[in-house]
Amino acid sequence: MSQPVAIVTGASTGIGFESAKLLSAKGFTVYAGARRVDRMEPLKALGIRVLPLDVTDDASMQSLVATVTREQGRIDVLVNNAGFGSFGALEEMELAEGRRQFDVNVFGLARMTQLVLPSMRAAGRGRIINISSIGGKFYEPLGTWYHATKFAVEGLSDALRLELKPHGISVSIIEPASTVTEWGRIAAAGLLAGSGDGPYAAQAREMAAVLTSTGRPATSTQPHVVAGAVLQAATAARPRTRYPVGRGAAAITGLRRLLPDRVYDLAVTAVLKRVAR
Repeated sequence: MSQPVAIVTGASTGIGFESAKLLSAKGFTVYAGARRVDRMEPLKALGIRVLPLDVTDDASMQSLVATVTREQGRIDVLVNNAGFGSFGALEEMELAEGRRQFDVNVFGLARMTQLVLPSMRAAGRGRIINISSIGGKFYEPLGTWYHATKFAVEGLSDALRLELKPHGISVSIIEPASTVTEWGRIAAAGLLAGSGDGPYAAQAREMAAVLTSTGRPATSTQPHVVAGAVLQAATAARPRTRYPVGRGAAAITGLRRLLPDRVYDLAVTAVLKRVAR
């Protein structure tokens, strides 16, 4: 069999960038897509095909999938990694910002999946790997829209797993804990800009400190570690349905299953205050 073919979205930085690198190193023909094509130049140097991709633009998504299908005749793995987090008090955030998060984190993921499924069904095999977050299992104040999208990715993936099983297509969810990327810094800046003054200012300052801390190597997980979980989901004979990965991921998701809501609320509040200090 020729090399398996993988598409990785959101591949300009972080988890997507490292996943594209690792899959290529392990023998996959990789197509990496992102809006910031210039940031993917190092991937191109490794022999990875880099293409512009905006998961809020249907023509962009169709073009990428059509290119892969035309050039390779198959798609074996889709890694839905494109996403972002916008934090702020629900009262103060424009609904348009909530819609934008759903457009990228949920509808973009769903549309990319729709586009690759005909090829996978025809082959009788394929793997959909959705990058969620431990934020799809627990929650933080001022993260209403972000957590709503990640909870949606979890539910979508679970239903999709049953839907696609008769066609030989697996669905796996990667649930990273905080990762050393630019994500936290960008989210913190947006949070302070939107809710740094007014009735939610104290919470905003606290949460901004927490979000900023996610970029520190001492407290967070390197993106290549998460990429390792992506590789497992792409190559295991029987891929798992979920891969909690990173510092504290298994503990956080495990406690969420065990603790009553109000007890978990207290635990989350206590941990956030400690991290913010």
